[in-house]
Amino acid sequence: MDTRISWLELPGEEQVTPEVRRLWQRSEEVLGFVPNVFRAQALNPEQFAAWWAYFNLLVNKEGFLARAERELIAVVVSAANGCLYCTVSHAAALRAEGVSAENVDALAINHRAATLTARERALAEFADKLTRRPAEMLEADLEALRAVGLDDHAILEATQVVAMFNATNRISGALGFVPNPEYYGMGR
Repeated sequence: MDTRISWLELPGEEQVTPEVRRLWQRSEEVLGFVPNVFRAQALNPEQFAAWWAYFNLLVNKEGFLARAERELIAVVVSAANGCLYCTVSHAAALRAEGVSAENVDALAINHRAATLTARERALAEFADKLTRRPAEMLEADLEALRAVGLDDHAILEATQVVAMFNATNRISGALGFVPNPEYYGMGR
């Protein structure tokens, strides 16, 4: 069995920049492990730092959407793209936000089978359409979000989160990133 976490060569702790080392240490403190995506992308530290800054801003910082809504988008997009790493890791994050394991599992397989509020369903449908059929987006897709209470700030943020996960899914899939085993049991 292949035990690699990426198809790339991985730098050791002694080979990474101090900034990357600090991020790894912070991850250990908060999560108890270093996400494999952090280890694999550390090969190019400047690009990793830029990706992390934008990712962290969109997913982890206070924004126009609730954190659980951003994680819901992450799971829907990642499942639509068949990205194992991001589906598993963000399903764990969504469970950590208090969403039941059963509902997160349904969301990760088919968001239409999950029990969602009208607002969550609108976000999920928007994320799925923008991921699968971006050329078919219409102004009406934004109206569906406005109808459930999202303002233009929240709509822009939702769009950026969808785009971030589409990019990150492609990075993870193209380079064979494997989810950390810890993610599977989190929040269960």
